[in-house]
Amino acid sequence: MSETPQQVPLSPGIHLVHKPVGPTSFSIVRAWSGRAAAAPERGRPLKICHGGTLDPFAGGLLLILVGQATKLFDHLHAIPKVYEATIRWGVETDNGDPLGRVVSTGDATRLSPPQLQDAVRPFVGWHEQTPPATSAKRIGGERAYEKALRGETVELPPSRVYLHEARWLSHDLSAAAPTSRVRVVVRGGYYVRALARDLGRTLGCGAHLAALHRAAIGPWTDPAAGESVAITGRALLPWLPSRELSDQEVGELRQRRPIKSADVTPPDWPLPPGFPCDAEDLVRGFHRQRLLFVLRREVDALAPVTELLGGL
Repeated sequence: MSETPQQVPLSPGIHLVHKPVGPTSFSIVRAWSGRAAAAPERGRPLKICHGGTLDPFAGGLLLILVGQATKLFDHLHAIPKVYEATIRWGVETDNGDPLGRVVSTGDATRLSPPQLQDAVRPFVGWHEQTPPATSAKRIGGERAYEKALRGETVELPPSRVYLHEARWLSHDLSAAAPTSRVRVVVRGGYYVRALARDLGRTLGCGAHLAALHRAAIGPWTDPAAGESVAITGRALLPWLPSRELSDQEVGELRQRRPIKSADVTPPDWPLPPGFPCDAEDLVRGFHRQRLLFVLRREVDALAPVTELLGGL
């Protein structure tokens, strides 16, 4: 039987949740917040946040970070995210998705699979990408989409993003509304909506996303609708190497004093070959099967970066 968020016992950790098409990511977090308040941690309501937003028109895996796991948010940015997207050719919208206002149309009748393969190839790797005007990027402390919804002109500077892989899954180019499905693997901060927009402009016909599904974040996959999976212990940040800590070493680290870097073991889950990682100097610190610290290598020592009080 599928479980609703109200039925699943709430505990500190990362919870894998399926977000359906329609609700905002914030509304999903809000649905969990009542249970967080009812499960205090050290006498206070559990903190709660999501680990990367999904637009209302999109569905798939949403990470809900609960309690001490909220401190792991910054460590989730650089891992691979897998999306499956449907691109509608011949129509560009102002926000890059099916809910936006049409701003241009073009002839997509001559598109072919080889042409699309050639078009997407230059986008693989590191590139400058201009986010959609309705993105969650902040301008002067306010979200860009809030300004756009008020009718204000929004001009966002390009940001450096990374596309690791783009693989076409299928094409329906002879239909009245031609579409293609593509699977992409990206780092955090990448806008698949912007990729569709830029491909449409490159091909001269315009394009937008008709649908988007987040299939995975790192080793974690989208659960079935209505279900959730709690991640704790060694399943947390498995792309980082690990180190078992003694009682004495835990005490040293809590005093912000470094420990020896010996006996570090390899990651439990490797990143895809060639995927860039800016966390190569980070190590998980475990004590009695609980993740207590994220540590940083410093010459021949490990110094504390993030402490998880009580462990996860």
